[in-house]
Amino acid sequence: MHKEEHEVSVLGAPHNTIFPRSTMINIQSETSVPDHIVWSLFNTIFLNWCCLGLIAFAYSVKSRDRKMVGDVTGAQAYASTAKCLNISALIVGILMTIGFILLLVFGSVAIYHIMLQIIQEKQRY
Repeated sequence: MHKEEHEVSVLGAPHNTIFPRSTMINIQSETSVPDHIVWSLFNTIFLNWCCLGLIAFAYSVKSRDRKMVGDVTGAQAYASTAKCLNISALIVGILMTIGFILLLVFGSVAIYHIMLQIIQEKQRY
């Protein structure tokens, strides 16, 4: 008797099995789900004009929590929402920042011209 057959018989397996035994090993691949938490934190701190960065940060944290629990599908769903919110926050933040800078520049030029006219009118009297 071979050593392997002896171990099988000691474990209590049937002695007269015709079918060969097979072992199936399920190896789960480690899928990397990006949670976009750094991007969300950046949008929360710097480009949080419409609170989209804060909402994206909340979804990023939810995605990280789902990933830690092992729910890959839930993590991907929250990460996708966080990504869309981050893109929206970035676009709105950049446009509003550019608009604010333009308003500041044109407003200060307009105020300068108004003050210049007031000074010139006072010098005429």
